[in-house]
Amino acid sequence: MPTESNTPTIAITLNGQTVHAPAGSTILDAARRAGVDIPTICYHPNLTANAVCRLCTVEVVGSRTLQPACVVPARQDMIVNTETERVNAARRVILELLASTVDLHEAPEIQDYMVRFGVDAARFAGGEQREFPVMDDNPFYVRDYSQCVMCWRCIQVCAEDVQFTFALTWGGRGIDSHVATFFAEDMPDTSCVFCGNCVGVCPTGALKGKVEFDLEQER
Repeated sequence: MPTESNTPTIAITLNGQTVHAPAGSTILDAARRAGVDIPTICYHPNLTANAVCRLCTVEVVGSRTLQPACVVPARQDMIVNTETERVNAARRVILELLASTVDLHEAPEIQDYMVRFGVDAARFAGGEQREFPVMDDNPFYVRDYSQCVMCWRCIQVCAEDVQFTFALTWGGRGIDSHVATFFAEDMPDTSCVFCGNCVGVCPTGALKGKVEFDLEQER
């Protein structure tokens, strides 16, 4: 069914309703066009979808495993369910694991998801917490990786998605995994140009403007 601009479209069944979307759309694209809210953490509309957090997983009829909606293409006659108990159980576990290791007090969207999916934040309590000192090494922003959910947004926006600066990378392993600079250099000694894009896309408060941080400390 072509649109007025002659862009080919496909039809999928989404939660029992027929939905039309441009060919090449992901399941998440199609759902959002139809007004269906699929939760996301790592996804950002201006960045390359990377399927890191898996909170957007949905059930596709015929698929053995749950599928990440942000990267899986919608196909003609695909049947997708976004709110089955299997899907929501997976989302609960993801959020409960995050709550057990990461400080989420400045992540309002994630907190809303926790309420929405009936998360028991204490289910996995007692394990090792992510603890990092606040890195205050420049006049523009601070880094508190104890609040980082490793969504990859800041690394992407610093790299080829937007800035082409490549000041950020991954560091550590396991519970000590974190966003880092190359060779753990202080930020002024990296290729960072202090554009602020990384702060703008951070969903949790792990990256915060220095003025805002200083005002909070004074309070």
